[in-house]
Amino acid sequence: MEQDGLLPHLFRTEYSKIIAVLCNHFGIKYIEVAEDIVSDTFLTATELWGMKGVPPNPVAWLYTVAQNKTRNYLKRDNLFEKKIIPDLKNQSAGTEIDIDLSSTAIADSQLAMIFTVCHPSVSKEAQVALALNLLCGFGVQEIADAFLSNNETVYKRLKRAKEKLREENISISPPSVQMVAERIETVLTTLYLLFNEGYYSVSGQHPLKKECCMEAMRLNLLLLANTVTNTPAANALMALMCFHASRFEARTNSKGAVILYEDQDTRLWNSELIENGLYYLNRSAGGSGISKYHLEAGIAYWHTHPEDNKEKWEAILQLYNKLLILEYTPVAALNRTYALAKANGTEEAIAAAEKLHLTDNHFYFVLLGTLYLDQKNTRKARTLFQTARDVARSKNDQQLIQKKIDELKDKP
Repeated sequence: MEQDGLLPHLFRTEYSKIIAVLCNHFGIKYIEVAEDIVSDTFLTATELWGMKGVPPNPVAWLYTVAQNKTRNYLKRDNLFEKKIIPDLKNQSAGTEIDIDLSSTAIADSQLAMIFTVCHPSVSKEAQVALALNLLCGFGVQEIADAFLSNNETVYKRLKRAKEKLREENISISPPSVQMVAERIETVLTTLYLLFNEGYYSVSGQHPLKKECCMEAMRLNLLLLANTVTNTPAANALMALMCFHASRFEARTNSKGAVILYEDQDTRLWNSELIENGLYYLNRSAGGSGISKYHLEAGIAYWHTHPEDNKEKWEAILQLYNKLLILEYTPVAALNRTYALAKANGTEEAIAAAEKLHLTDNHFYFVLLGTLYLDQKNTRKARTLFQTARDVARSKNDQQLIQKKIDELKDKP
């Protein structure tokens, strides 16, 4: 990886790990101290690496600097002797501060941290935003995009959530059976949003940010590695992620433009990830209930079948029907209309789609345009594609839609 892209990559992958370890060591009420130390660590890296070059082992360098900055901060701060030392287990004044940044300590700290920030005393929206910020290294802008919100709202939400955690003085501890029962839904929602931010991102210049997806999968694996948190829904979510991730290489071209599903080169699909998805999907069948992740994983599974036949689209349509009954969302309803068109024909699909009125979603107009094009109504399709282009937020989407419009120029 080039030097220009290395630090942002490491910030995404290592920032949250060091934060989790420091909070686990000193307590959630010192969360802002932890954030200051880690931010200062990356600032030092930016300055020194720019002058001296990247060290041979950049991750180890970050961990060492973070450890040293933590020791220096605590030794020079009067708060350390009076308040922090008494809170620490097996630690007394004058002893060397030991910050364990081993892979085991990081995994344990992050797993505990996931369930800490999802404490029921904090609102659900704030829980998800805080987890995206602390566990995944998301900035305020990225969280705002994920929530379709604005920066000021997200900033206030994060601030209130951190204040609440400090006021409640919530301890960071390994998840118990009761804790999992109370908080697993929010935890899985957080990982789901993180993966989607990478897979369907509208922030930044890259339509597919693999790092976000990989982080979501890594954190999900932490859940699956623990017997208490290894739930059927967590396995279903992992299956969903694997099926989607299997089409990474086929979803964009060399210029970064999105390639639609029906135009993808199936030879680029990752068969190993598809097999992994099947493995986790089978493991998810161990429970008595069905979550939205089970149904979405089933839909994603059928999308790993390149064959375009009625059986496939009938199965997808039935899964969407169940999903909408379980948890209705406009996006799922919109996606269902594509399966409906494939299974029952475009006329029925157009009638269903036009009832949705998703006029702020460019995919809505793209889908309708595609359906009218299948009915040979080129004029109507062109108008819908032009509206979709105007509504689209990212340049990549605008370019992709403009290509469709250009292709219609020679059609009657």
